[in-house]
Amino acid sequence: MSIPLDNIKNDPYFQEIFGLEKGEPFSLLGQGEYNINYSFYSKVYEQNLVLRIATASQMHLKRQIRYEYEALRLLEPSGVTPKPLYCDDQKVLIPYGFLVMEYLPGHPLDYQRDLPIPAEVLAKVHSTELPSGHHLIIPKDPLQAIYEECLQMFAVYENSSHRDPKTTKRILDLLDIGTRIGAYDVGHRCLINTELNSGNFLINGRQHKNYLVDWEKPLYGYPAQDLGHFLAPTTTFFKTDDILTHDQIQSFLGEYCKHSNQYKDPRELWSSVKSYLSMNCLRGITWCAMAYIQYQDPNKLIANAHTYQKIKAYLSLDFLDLIQREFLDGY
Repeated sequence: MSIPLDNIKNDPYFQEIFGLEKGEPFSLLGQGEYNINYSFYSKVYEQNLVLRIATASQMHLKRQIRYEYEALRLLEPSGVTPKPLYCDDQKVLIPYGFLVMEYLPGHPLDYQRDLPIPAEVLAKVHSTELPSGHHLIIPKDPLQAIYEECLQMFAVYENSSHRDPKTTKRILDLLDIGTRIGAYDVGHRCLINTELNSGNFLINGRQHKNYLVDWEKPLYGYPAQDLGHFLAPTTTFFKTDDILTHDQIQSFLGEYCKHSNQYKDPRELWSSVKSYLSMNCLRGITWCAMAYIQYQDPNKLIANAHTYQKIKAYLSLDFLDLIQREFLDGY
């Protein structure tokens, strides 16, 4: 299946508002599992812009791209996210919703070199004041909501003929441990990202602006949920081969507290983050289980060879044992 980009390129209204000449090339920037991003040059804005297409919704939203667009509008005061410029969720030009946002420079996060930088970026995001009546989804019990998401994703694997019996049993054992993870939420709710992979950060150095660009699944939740996801080994290992040490985790939280308008004591923050970190380990594993089944579909629109290899690595018994031993035992 291909996306008819010419329908967007040749649309008179799109050409007019962005100063796009007929036949202007769109260059592939990258793609996630549920979105594709292209760059193009706008004569109106006199710079490259990003066309982002939502091919599906992990949040089961009918207007996925509109949800992302409105989140980006809320985040503009943070100064660390792309400015949204246009949204089309009518699905007339193409069968998917899309938005246009500014193009931002930077390289993906290197955990060993750049770790203090995302601490400041996330503190700015979490410090952004929101208007009353915002559109963000508000989970009543955030930790339980993650666990229920784990069960839903794992059901795709467990009910598939492609499942492996040994892997199925090990993940069921880990999910049983998950029932004993309790939340200790400190601070107040704010706009959180929930998907903090290294590739979603654009790093330019401590003396320059740095950014967070993928806003597919924002929620109104506690900062600890974001921090737990960012620090979890299932996150750091996905795009790289890094698993953070306890000292690196504590150093990161200390740096975050320097820039936070909510937290000043890293020890108090860790008391909340550790539960979300452990639960996000389960989330990463069960997402990979679901994604493994999706990758068996020959008609899957977006497929990435590196991602598929990581998915299989996460489902290995050795990796599952590591997650239990280092992050789940003790509950």
